[in-house]
Amino acid sequence: MDCRLFLAALLSSTSVYAAATPSPTPEPAESCGQVGQWLKPAGERPSSYTAPTLLEQLSAQQVVLLGETHDRADDHRWQLDVLTALHRQRKSVAIGFEMFPRRLQPVLDRWVGGELSEAAFLEQAEWKKVWGYDAEFYLPLFRFAREHRLPMLALNVDRKLVQQVSAKGWDAVPESDRQGVSRPNPPREDYRAILKEVFDSHAELQKDAGRFDYFVDAQVLWDRAMAEGIAAHLQRHPQDLVIGILGAGHIQNGYGVPHQLASLGVTRQSSLMTWPSDHSCKALTAGLADAVFVIPPQPQQPASPPPRLGVRLEMAGDGVRIDGVMQGSLAEQTGLKAGDIVVQAAGRKPGDIQDMIRMVQRQPAGTWLPLQIRRGAETLEMVVRFPAQP
Repeated sequence: MDCRLFLAALLSSTSVYAAATPSPTPEPAESCGQVGQWLKPAGERPSSYTAPTLLEQLSAQQVVLLGETHDRADDHRWQLDVLTALHRQRKSVAIGFEMFPRRLQPVLDRWVGGELSEAAFLEQAEWKKVWGYDAEFYLPLFRFAREHRLPMLALNVDRKLVQQVSAKGWDAVPESDRQGVSRPNPPREDYRAILKEVFDSHAELQKDAGRFDYFVDAQVLWDRAMAEGIAAHLQRHPQDLVIGILGAGHIQNGYGVPHQLASLGVTRQSSLMTWPSDHSCKALTAGLADAVFVIPPQPQQPASPPPRLGVRLEMAGDGVRIDGVMQGSLAEQTGLKAGDIVVQAAGRKPGDIQDMIRMVQRQPAGTWLPLQIRRGAETLEMVVRFPAQP
C-alpha cells in the first residue's frame, strides 16, 4: 500500500471516504521479477537478493518493518514467512502491531499468556471497532506469537486522537489528551510534498484554513506513536528484534515510522514490502524500501470508487454523530446536518464509525440507503440516493 492508500485510510477515520484507492495500474508487458524473488529497489534495473543473504542482514537489525496492504492475503502470508524465518535466527523477538491502540496492551498480554480464546481475544481487543479488516488475515500472526510466547506490542493510538489532531492541529490538543505521544520529529519536505498531493485530491478538506498543516500533523502523529512504541520496548529489552506489522504507507521511502525511529536513536532498521509481479519496475525507485518481495499479480480494484456521503463522524452514546457535512455532498443533498445522530442505517444500528463507513461503501451505485436520524427531540426517516454513476 503506497502512501496515498494509507492516507485514504486516515481520511476514512474521520469521514465516510473510500478505505483504499486502487493500486498503481500494472503494466503486464514489463513484469518485474519472478514470484518469490527478493529485489532491491533501484528503478528499471533492480538487483536481486538471495534469501539467506538478506536474512543474515535482517537478523542483525534492531527493527524490521513489514509494510502491508491491509486486505491483501499474499502480504499476510509473506509476513508470517518472514517472521518465522527471523525467529529461527533470533529467538528474542517481539512483534509490534499497528492494529491495536496502546490502551489494549493488557489484552495482548493476556492472549500471549494463553488466558483468552480467539473469540474472547478479538472481542476484548475491540477488533471490529479499532481495525475492522478480516481477522483471518491476522490470526496466523497472533497464533504464532502465542505459540512461541513472543510479546505483542500495541503500537497505535485511538482514532479519536488522530481525529482531534486532524481537525485542529497538534498544538491545540492538550498534553493530557495526547495518549503519551511526544512531539513528532518534523517530516521531511519531500514527505510533505506527497501529503500535499493527497490533500489536494480531496477538495472538501481545502475550505478550512490551515487544514493541510493539521492533515500533516495527523499523519506524523500516527508514525510517531508507532515509532515510540517500538523504541520504548527496545529500551526495556535491548536484546530483542522488533518486527513491525503495519501499512506500507508508513514505511515507504523512509518517510514515516523509519524517520521517527531514527530521531529516537533507533538506526539499525530495515523496511520491507511486497511488489506484484505484473507491476512495472519503473516504480521501484531507489529508497522505496530496503527490499521488496515479489508476489503474484493481484486482482484489479473496481474502476469506480466506492460511494461516500461526505461527512465527518464521531461516536455518540446511541449511534454515530455527524460532526460536519461537506458542501455539495450526498449528505447535504439528502438534508443531513451537523449534530444529527445516525440511529439506524438500512434497518441496523451502526456499531461504530468504521461499521458506518463499510455500510456506505457496500452500497451499489444507483441504490438507496434508508437512514433513521435523531435530530434533537425528533426522529427523522431519510433516504440517501446514490447516483447510478459515482
